[in-house]
Amino acid sequence: MSSIVIRGGTVIDGTGAPGVASDVLVQDGRIAGIGSGLSGDRELDARGAVVAPGFIDIHTHYDAQVFWDPALTPSCFHGVTTVVAGNCGFTIAPTREADRETIALTLEKVEDMNPASLMAGIPWDFETFPEYLASVERRGTLLNYAAYVGHTALRLFHMGAADAYDRPATEAEVQAMCASVREAMEAGAVGLATSFAPTHVGIDGKPVCSRVGDFSEFEAMAGELTKLGRGVIEATLGSGFAFDSVYDFQRRVRVPVTYTALLAIPGLWQHGAEVHRNQLAQGDHQVWPQISVRAVTLQTQLKAPFAFDQAECFSQLYAEAPETRWERYRDAEWRKRAIEELAHTPLPTRWENFSLAESEVHADLIDRKLVDLAKERGEHPFDTMVALSLDENLETRFRYVQANDDEEGVAHLLQQEQMALGLSDAGAHVGMLCDAPLPTDLLGNWVRERGVLPLETAVRKLTGEPAGLFRFEDRGILREGAHADVCVFDPDEVAPGGIRRVHDFPAGADRLTADSPSGIRHVLVNGTPICEDGEAVASALDERPGQRPRQLGHA
Repeated sequence: MSSIVIRGGTVIDGTGAPGVASDVLVQDGRIAGIGSGLSGDRELDARGAVVAPGFIDIHTHYDAQVFWDPALTPSCFHGVTTVVAGNCGFTIAPTREADRETIALTLEKVEDMNPASLMAGIPWDFETFPEYLASVERRGTLLNYAAYVGHTALRLFHMGAADAYDRPATEAEVQAMCASVREAMEAGAVGLATSFAPTHVGIDGKPVCSRVGDFSEFEAMAGELTKLGRGVIEATLGSGFAFDSVYDFQRRVRVPVTYTALLAIPGLWQHGAEVHRNQLAQGDHQVWPQISVRAVTLQTQLKAPFAFDQAECFSQLYAEAPETRWERYRDAEWRKRAIEELAHTPLPTRWENFSLAESEVHADLIDRKLVDLAKERGEHPFDTMVALSLDENLETRFRYVQANDDEEGVAHLLQQEQMALGLSDAGAHVGMLCDAPLPTDLLGNWVRERGVLPLETAVRKLTGEPAGLFRFEDRGILREGAHADVCVFDPDEVAPGGIRRVHDFPAGADRLTADSPSGIRHVLVNGTPICEDGEAVASALDERPGQRPRQLGHA
């Protein structure tokens, strides 16, 4: 492997230390030197730029996409060099052949993945989690790829679809799930993930099966990480596992716990922040709420109304034949019931945050607020939404800012201790949102434009901090001997760029992507350039330099 000198930049090493003008020598996939007067076989120009560790995205859902898109787009365009998949417990392994369709339909509901894409794009040459990791490694990845083993998949594997969604596990089934967790961890899983969130509704409108079991079932599986002294537990909180209980749980299991998500919703985020602050004041713990700088902005359609899944009447729609949705939407009494339920869900619907996003029939109304259109028509915004949608076979797309739109709250959370940047959700909800640009958004909008964080602190939150949380060996930091995961960016230019809809997934499925950020100059993964001078390096996709990060034990 040829040596590369990254010349003339300011090294911000991921520890939070001030930047230092230095060259960086990369050789044999590692950082071979940091200083002046270094020489190599070739050079990359970093003048006027920051040389940082590659960014680590701890909340993705690339579990399936990794097979047909080993570049893991669009994360690779935004300086990300390591991703963690399997969040919320929605993994595609372990899984038996009989449950593949159930897994696909579950992912359709909770993560807006197209079942036809999943069935066509996943090779399904695995059943166990070790076999899944081996399948990924045989094909290779552009970025470093790590994954949790998921609670929902474990229940389906050991209980079958008929029982996993309907009853607690027996003691024998719990022990079998524990054995699979240990097997997955020994093969290279980075932890265990689950969901207790009321927003996570699965097939036929039922709660995802991780919400069905007793909490003791999940804690027994988490105990396998305690025995190993390695790994991270990720949970989406909800009934039975909320802000107030996660800290005692972490102290019992003695491995880090990260939860999703502490979002800046006006009037709602303060409780979680206060609980976290008080717990820190009471003593050490390793609970890491995940925060984001991106307003959670969905593009939703009434043919698959994910944004409304918390309401019982919408959950029931999924248990009925699809054609009955038109009948329900035309029924004034059903709409009245829906409006009432949506006003009293755990995350109340804010109609003022809706606008028209995409429409062929009503192109003249695009970008107009739904409440304004409803006022003109003299009706409730939901009635207007239904009327516009019925005009074009429920294909109309509405833009909904669901959460994280309290900018003062986002700034406050960014400045607190022990909060992890997460919830990019890259690989999920691809038809509805694209938050993979989280790193470039942070650096451009929140560091340069708003001055909420010093640049060195922001880089640490993207690199050294997540690497430390997961105990990734020799990653997330620039120092001699570390893996050469590097992002070179222009701090005066870096920005997330725009979002566009493309049709490039298996079975012709569409998605939103963000493939044109500004200010990302060079990116290296394990010493191999995957981006040079702002352009993707085509040969890197042939090399596929990504690795499975090695995880150290907890002290």
